[in-house]
Amino acid sequence: MARTPLDELRKRAQGALSLDVAFIGVVNGLFSALHDLGGAQVQGLAEKTGMDAGYLQRWCDAAYAFGWLERKGDAFLLSDDGAAMRPEAEDSTMALAIGAVLSAHMAERAAGLMRSGERPGEKVLAERETILPWFGAMLEHNFRRSFEEKVLPAVPIFAEINERQGLAVDLGCGNGWYLRALLGRCRSLRGLGLDGFDENIREAQRLAQREGLGDRLHFAQGDIHRFALPEPADLIAMNRALHHVWEARGSLLERLHGELRPGGALVIWEPSWPEDTAVLREPAYRTMAFQNLSEHIQGNHFLHPEEIAEALTAAGFAASIHRVGSDAVVVGRRP
Repeated sequence: MARTPLDELRKRAQGALSLDVAFIGVVNGLFSALHDLGGAQVQGLAEKTGMDAGYLQRWCDAAYAFGWLERKGDAFLLSDDGAAMRPEAEDSTMALAIGAVLSAHMAERAAGLMRSGERPGEKVLAERETILPWFGAMLEHNFRRSFEEKVLPAVPIFAEINERQGLAVDLGCGNGWYLRALLGRCRSLRGLGLDGFDENIREAQRLAQREGLGDRLHFAQGDIHRFALPEPADLIAMNRALHHVWEARGSLLERLHGELRPGGALVIWEPSWPEDTAVLREPAYRTMAFQNLSEHIQGNHFLHPEEIAEALTAAGFAASIHRVGSDAVVVGRRP
């Protein structure tokens, strides 16, 4: 029997439910615990994780139903898909589960706010206590490989700054993934990450030590609006952040210009909002279209690379645009 449009929609809905079930396992460490135990009955999993056995029984049943777990008698074991959901797994898929639940939260908020037009700002990201601690890890899993394999080779400024053993600064560094990736490839660079949340700074420093970068990479309190550098920077990075402060771009870019050494560069990595919105139907742009709705809730919107370049030029930079898939890296060089 041929599949109908309703069959296809039901399939999509089950995919969303599957990621909802996976999200519960990720944030509560259930996939990792089952990996460590080599499989377990519900009571053993409860003792390992400190979770309620009643909830665990029902989660295990649901995770088995969607293929995240296998069963052997009364014991549950990870399937291959379940093993890949572990945050510590190589090529972990956990970001898909975190992103799915975050998207559902933002959709619910948009549905209600659409009536009033209210735009409550970035605080909406912190409204779900199970999501916020995973935000940095989600970004790392989503973007680190793309940065290492596509952005770094496409943008010559990174190699140039590395040759002169420069200082790279990341404003709003989160868990520090960008600088860890950059310094892992550019062995002569030094790095400083600034973030407004103490918990991000602690996590970033821990991960830097784990990756053997603690002697070249440090993190401190500060954000895009309030920061102090110990020395002029050779590179200042803003990753998917400029659209959050676009209304204040004039004064911000002027300040960043003054924080760079002559010949230094401001490197801005942003989603590239297309001039022709017909491309939003393409798979690479569909997620961006929904994210732009989420950005509206936060008081922001995605930008065209050309308008970023124009703003950099107005602030005294020599600007260049490097397109990487559906993203753009706009480099502003201080003369």
